[in-house]
Amino acid sequence: MSSSSSSSFPNHQWLYDVFLNFRGEDTRSKFVSHLHASLSNAGINTFVDYQLDKGTELESELLQAIEDSHISIVVFSKTYTESSWCLNELEKIMKCRRNYGQIVVPIFYDVDPSVVRHQKGAYGNALRSTAEKRYSAGEAFEYVLSRWRIALTEASNLSGWDLTNCRNENELMQQIVEDVLTKIQNTFLSITEYPVGLESRVEQVIQFIEKQSSKVSMIGIWGMGGSGKTTTAKAIYNRIHRKFVDRSFIENVREVSEKDNRGIIHLQEQLLSDVLKTKERIHNIAFGPNLIENRLKGKRALVVLDDVTTSEQLKALCGNPKLFGSGSVLIVTTRDVRLLNLLSADYVCTMTEMDKKESLELFSWHAFRRPIPSADFDKLSKNVVAYSGGLPLALEVLGSYLYERTEQEWKGVLSKLGRIPNDQVQEKLRISYDGLEDDTEKDIFLDICCFFIGKDISYVTEILNGCGLYANIGIPVLIERSLVKVGKNNKLGMHDLLRDMGREIVRESSARVPGKRSRLWFRGDVLDVLTTNTGTKTVEGLVLKSQSTGEVCFSADSFKEMKKLRLLQLDHVDLTGDFGYLSKEVRWLHWQGYTGDYMPGEFYQGNLVVVDLRYSYIKRVWKETMLMDKLKILNLSHSKYLEITPDFSKLPNLEKLIMKDCPSLSKIHHSIGDLKNVLLINLKDCTGLRNLPRKIYQLKSLKTFILSGCSKIDKLEEDIVQMESLTTLVATNTGVKQVPFSIVRSKSIVYISLCGFEGSSRNVFPSLIRSWMAPTMNSLLYISPFGSVSLSLASLVFESDNSGYLSPNPSSLSKLGRFWVHYRLYFQVTQELRTFLDDLYNVNFTVLEDTSHESQSSSYSLRSLLMKMSSCHGKINNTLGESISQTMSGELSKVHNKCILQEISEKQVNHRIDSHLREFGWTLMKTMKASHLSNVLGRLKILNKYYLQ
Repeated sequence: MSSSSSSSFPNHQWLYDVFLNFRGEDTRSKFVSHLHASLSNAGINTFVDYQLDKGTELESELLQAIEDSHISIVVFSKTYTESSWCLNELEKIMKCRRNYGQIVVPIFYDVDPSVVRHQKGAYGNALRSTAEKRYSAGEAFEYVLSRWRIALTEASNLSGWDLTNCRNENELMQQIVEDVLTKIQNTFLSITEYPVGLESRVEQVIQFIEKQSSKVSMIGIWGMGGSGKTTTAKAIYNRIHRKFVDRSFIENVREVSEKDNRGIIHLQEQLLSDVLKTKERIHNIAFGPNLIENRLKGKRALVVLDDVTTSEQLKALCGNPKLFGSGSVLIVTTRDVRLLNLLSADYVCTMTEMDKKESLELFSWHAFRRPIPSADFDKLSKNVVAYSGGLPLALEVLGSYLYERTEQEWKGVLSKLGRIPNDQVQEKLRISYDGLEDDTEKDIFLDICCFFIGKDISYVTEILNGCGLYANIGIPVLIERSLVKVGKNNKLGMHDLLRDMGREIVRESSARVPGKRSRLWFRGDVLDVLTTNTGTKTVEGLVLKSQSTGEVCFSADSFKEMKKLRLLQLDHVDLTGDFGYLSKEVRWLHWQGYTGDYMPGEFYQGNLVVVDLRYSYIKRVWKETMLMDKLKILNLSHSKYLEITPDFSKLPNLEKLIMKDCPSLSKIHHSIGDLKNVLLINLKDCTGLRNLPRKIYQLKSLKTFILSGCSKIDKLEEDIVQMESLTTLVATNTGVKQVPFSIVRSKSIVYISLCGFEGSSRNVFPSLIRSWMAPTMNSLLYISPFGSVSLSLASLVFESDNSGYLSPNPSSLSKLGRFWVHYRLYFQVTQELRTFLDDLYNVNFTVLEDTSHESQSSSYSLRSLLMKMSSCHGKINNTLGESISQTMSGELSKVHNKCILQEISEKQVNHRIDSHLREFGWTLMKTMKASHLSNVLGRLKILNKYYLQ
């Protein structure tokens, strides 16, 4: 069955999965209660209003619940229209459908859909009567009656469930639950915000697949760039993927394959991991096809390969698709129809241009945020659509550019479009580029086109801000104009047509002389410029990646004339000669595989914002560190010979320090404590590092600290609590055996992974405290959960039950000003301490002899007992006695079988008790072996020092 979709509306945060709207007298005891139970059992978060005495006005909480629900299920019954409450809810539901894209599913319980749709007979009379009860005849009456009629008609026209012909209600319940699960599943791929014209193409492909259910279906989606191939493939995947246990969607095959030598291997690993649900490793691209074939043979799978450009990619990922099991589906999107012929595709979906109606609707969504143009712009809109040639990307880009523009600006754009032939798509797209308001936005766009596609947006923003381009403002503008997009993991991207358009702008500025272009990225052009020394001051960016196994070498004086060079990437490229020829304007230095022992001093680096020397051979970064107050990111990862870090006092504004996998690194300069702005330090797998300078704990700005794999680091200092901004601490596989006690005082930590404890701090901290208080499982105290009881009260009361467990008494929580523990018997406390003393120190502590049990116990306070322990000459360990006395002294008094453990004001509780511990509850000791008492009390003292200070 089909239903309304929310895909064309902005993202809305749903609090509930389902809201149930029903007439209680008709359906509550049977159908609705059954439906509610079925939905809840399936894990579907359902809001049901079981209020019996409903009035006429909806409460604000109920209105909010409707808005916060992803799906509304409306149960129509015979007397539904007799309830103004139900009708008002329905009106609100239909409003949410229009405004937020809420999905509405009608269920016709004991009434025919046509009766609801047209409000016939008694049903319509009841509706009119309900309106009359609320409003007397007049405008108000007619108005509310009209609103209710519209809501009833709209809702009953939607696809839903008719129970009048239902024979098995249980089967129907299961179908409804499955339908709801399909609608709320988060395994769907994100597709375009405005899927105009998509449904018909998708439906054609799915119908073909369903006819081929007994064999492997090989589907091709072919068309030019920007025609919607990927969007169509994602929509098909979303429609059928839940029918397959084994499935994989491999996106951007071409882009990933061209990134590096392991690109296609990564895709092979992803395919196996997706289908087999395990982490798979492939070490050689040649082994991949056989492994895929052997592991996936006979499986019924759904596999989508997006943007395949070569037969080698196809063979590496799916050399023999017929080996899949019956009912499998392979979908390939490509610009080259020859690949589909090689694949012997059963069905090819050819992406044709959109027709005028669909084009106008898609354009209108982007230009006006509605499906039709504004009346004043109707003719202008149709002219723009005519020039677009039906290409979805062009419609999206031009529509976004014209959004909220004046009529005069529209005419100016149309004037430009009139001079551009319809088949010149790149030139059409350039209109958006030409419309950028200043040169900095154009420079940002061209830099991304040539150098930064696939790079993290924050990383690129830092670099371009350092170039004075105000990227934190410019990049959002480019995103708004649909010139740049942000994909998964915050990586920058753009459509191939837009990328090619930007690169063509650069190329055509000096078509015959590459050295006079502003940006050089094409390998042949870069080699020509460096070999012939024809670079000029026009060059602002240059990238050269060696494609051979050996290093490529050039003379540094090839850069002599490139005075304005600000972006430089050299991968496995050597330079010889005077490095002073390199531009002083360089902001981004990405020199992977640099072979020197250190960076040459004659190269001026004072303007650098990012230094990336991954996989280099350096032993130290600089022979003598110069002041680099603009440097924000320093990445030295995988530098196998790096022995020592630089002097950080010369890098005052460093924000990210990344030194993963530097096994020779043995020392971190003590000046690291001078970094006042550092946000990230990553020392993962620095296996030679033995300790951390004490000053590192002074980094108050640090948010993420990673030490995983630093196997020789065996201690983290209690000073770590000084890192007041630390949110993430990851230190797995280190030599650290003890979590610093002070860590639980941190108010900032969100995630921690250390000493076998891993997860959110709200879960880890209570476990830590239990481990400190109870060295063995025999010493643990079980306390029943507090549920929703707030621990922001001044004190808590625990009472002993017959089973020996302590449990909270919530009824007295709000009245107490002190924290009491009612122990089972005071006698048992003294007896256990006596046993502890006798067994551990072989002392006959006769003063504790109790002959009359409870009657005598009151004459000896627990404090008295502890003081006696501390004064026992030589035989009682003084440290233990002092520890116990100092921990408990002043807090214990004789109150028969009650012991006051600690007096804490409400203000102190609010400030001192960590929110994580408030939710979990206090962990206390009940009974334990004598041999553990010393350990526990000592740890209580430490907790008192580090947690309750």
